[in-house]
Formats: sequence, structure tokens, C-alpha cells
Amino acid sequence: MERKYMSPFERKFGKYAIKNLSFVLVICYAVGYLIQLIAPSALFYLTLNPYAILHGQIWRIVTWILIPPSSQNIFFTLIMLYFYCSIGTSLERTWGTYRYNVYLFSGALFTITGAFLLLGYSFLFQKDLMAAYGADYFRMVSGMFSTYYVNMSIFLAFAATFPNMQVLLFFFIPIKVKILG
Repeated sequence: MERKYMSPFERKFGKYAIKNLSFVLVICYAVGYLIQLIAPSALFYLTLNPYAILHGQIWRIVTWILIPPSSQNIFFTLIMLYFYCSIGTSLERTWGTYRYNVYLFSGALFTITGAFLLLGYSFLFQKDLMAAYGADYFRMVSGMFSTYYVNMSIFLAFAATFPNMQVLLFFFIPIKVKILG
């Protein structure tokens, strides 16, 4: 099914859209899990920490995407990665590659923007907290800036697009996605 209307941005930039972006995101998570297994302390240097970014660690603007959703169970992790890949692929087929790319990249951009807004807010309105903790405050807070909310927005978009789709909760309880969303 071909869409009849394409926005001017889609006509101009649609050729740069990344196909199978959900698979790329799952590969990034797999690399993050591998880093977590090999060198768990190195994962800290990949988080989205706006204070560290402003002090020269600019790789953090991109590498925070490697931070995988936390999970202690490898079985649950594999199921979760497969689930994100499948719902993302369904959304990409329905919306089109360009629109799905815009959705994910805008979610990432808004997460980065939120991190820097929190930094500005902390410096302006929480001076006593910043004086007490300084850079350590953002070391503690940087773990909160993750792809968790981007993943939840993918699931919410899937639930809004396919409300009557059923998934098997605990592998045997059929439940509609709109109820989970």
C-alpha cells in the first residue's frame, strides 16, 4: 500500500532514512549488554551526562543509546529485544521508514534536550544542591537519561496504531495491546 501524500521534508530527506531502525537499536542494546558483561564500569562513561558533555566528553551525546534497558534475566532480555524489534518493524511498515525515523530520532533529541534543560534548571534553581554535590549530582542523575522512555513511546505508538492486536502475556494469557498501552 503506497501512501499518496508525501510531505516536502519526506520528499527531500526520505532517501536518508535508515531502514530497519528498530533492528539497529536492538544491535546497539546488544553491544551495550556486551560492554556490561565485559567491563561494567565502562558503561558509566557512555551515559547521557550533560555536565560531562559540556566538559569535553561529547561522545556521550550519541553513546547513551548503547545503554541497554536493565535486566538481570537473559531470557527476559532476549524476549524484550525481540519484542521491540518486531513492534518497531510493524510500525515502520505501517508508517513508512522516514516517519518512523523521525519519530525515533525526535524522541532521542527530546531526551537530550531534557537532560540539558535539567542541567540548566539545576544551576539556576538548585544552587545549594549543586554546591553540595557538584558534578557528582549528574553522575547520579545521568542513569535516568536512557532509552527507556523512547522504548515506552514505541510501545505506546504500537498500541495506538494496532489497538486490537493481541499479545500473549506470560506466554498464554491473550491480552489486547490497547489495554497494556
